[in-house]
Order: sequence, then structure tokens, then C-alpha cells
Amino acid sequence: MHCLRRLSEEALKCDLLSSVPTYKGKLRALYHAWNPNDCSRNVYIRHGFILHRNPVAQSTDAARSKIGFRSGRHAWEVIWEGPLGTVAVIGISTREASLQCHGYVALLGSDDQSWGWNLVDNHLLHNGDAQGNYPLLNNAPKYQVGERIRVILDCDDNTLSFEKNYEFLGVAFRGLPEKKLFPTVSAVYGNTEVSMIYLGSPLDG
Repeated sequence: MHCLRRLSEEALKCDLLSSVPTYKGKLRALYHAWNPNDCSRNVYIRHGFILHRNPVAQSTDAARSKIGFRSGRHAWEVIWEGPLGTVAVIGISTREASLQCHGYVALLGSDDQSWGWNLVDNHLLHNGDAQGNYPLLNNAPKYQVGERIRVILDCDDNTLSFEKNYEFLGVAFRGLPEKKLFPTVSAVYGNTEVSMIYLGSPLDG
């Protein structure tokens, strides 16, 4: 009843929540979803889970989740629906990281408060610098719109990793700070949409 009362009928019917089959899981995912009060002014949140970036010229726009993490292991899925544009970054940030800036840039990863993976060129980004290619594969395939990427934050080991198509891509970042870290994305393409579904503690193996 709580789930049916709080989630929209469209959110419950669509395939978006297929990774969380139980009503309890769907409700938990909503509590962890994008925060409409912690995002760029050029973004609005649809059905709780879907970030919609308005078509604003010369702007890069980001959003954070409602809940951040300082301990434990956490997994969530990110699905990019619509064109990536020139820069499309997924990852994590602290509350101090900026959520909007001028121009089309890799906003997530542009300072020491955020860590991101640019899906357009497969570069890792932190503190304004490219941290190398990711994943470390020869001719790594580019992200295809609609693919589900699983993000794994291990606050006990201070690492951030990614999976795609249930394949573990390796640790992307090590030595994360002892700060509250939030699922975050930054986007530049007008009317593109990005969904985030919190899954809970990741399963090993």
C-alpha cells in the first residue's frame, strides 16, 4: 500500500524498476532517487527516478541523489535515455561539488569533490584531470543508449567500480575520502533523460 501510494502508476508499470522486483525494494529505490532540491535549475525530476535536462544552451547540469553514504557497500543502476551529447558523466560527489556551470564540460569530476566516468570518451575524471581510460580493455565498447550501468560504491574499501551487462569492469577510483558520497550525473544534451535506481548492497560473484 505504501508503495502504491507513493509511486506513480507509470513508474510501477514501466520497465525501469525491473531490477527491484519487490515493493519494498521499489519504495527504497524511491527514497534514494534523484533529489529535486539538489540539482541544477535546468533539470527537473520526473516520476521520482528520471532526470530530465531542459534544452538550455551553453550549460552543463547535474543532479545528486537524496541519500549519500559514508559506510557500507551500495549499488545503483544508471540508464541514459536519449543522446549523450559531447559529455555524459556518471559517478559520485560530495555536497560541496557544483551542480551547474557555463559551457559544455565534464562537470562531474571537474573538482576535488567529485569522481566520474565520461561515457562519451571512456575517460575517468577527478579534480579536473583525466585519470586514464576506463575500462582497461583494448577497444572498449562505447556506451549504447539504454544500457544499464551498475555503479558500486564500497565505503569500507573506499573504492568506486562499475559493471555493464553484468560484467565487472574493474575498480575505477581508489582512496575515496571519508565523506558522505552521493550518486551523481552531469549532462549537456537538451531533453536527454537519465534514470537512477538504487539496488542496495551489491551481491558478490
